[in-house]
Amino acid sequence: MTDSTCPGIIERMDPTRFCLTEPAKPCIIPSMARYTASKPSSDSWEAQLRKGSLEMAILASLWKSKHYGLEILHALEGRSSLALAEGTLYLILNRLKNDGVVQSKWVEAGTGHPRKYYWLTEEGRERLRAMARFWIQFSADLNVLLEPVIDRKERINAAR
Repeated sequence: MTDSTCPGIIERMDPTRFCLTEPAKPCIIPSMARYTASKPSSDSWEAQLRKGSLEMAILASLWKSKHYGLEILHALEGRSSLALAEGTLYLILNRLKNDGVVQSKWVEAGTGHPRKYYWLTEEGRERLRAMARFWIQFSADLNVLLEPVIDRKERINAAR
């Protein structure tokens, strides 16, 4: 049985299946649906850049020695653009632990409650080195493009 609206193009094999008997012809399908892109907030790109850099910042904070969560938070808070919520830190640390780049151990502290210390595994050190190399090249390439955008006076103030 041939479909009456598209004679010779679609053949109904059974009530649930259709088969093309000729190459399909282009057609326009009217639709009332519209795509509207919402205007991103002015800081969304900053949030995305921060989010993408936090893993590297957390790993870098563990480069020299073991730290417990609050010490990592304080190290990142010293640079306000890297500050993050405590819950976010522990989610990232847990993922890094599952990835095998960080290890942890509960240690009794003199304050009466144990602290969980984190440190880099050898795989974590290698990953951080690779991330640092990429970041240095990436930021150098971006700086070349941004140099004409920011005048000399702004560059001097930004470096301070």
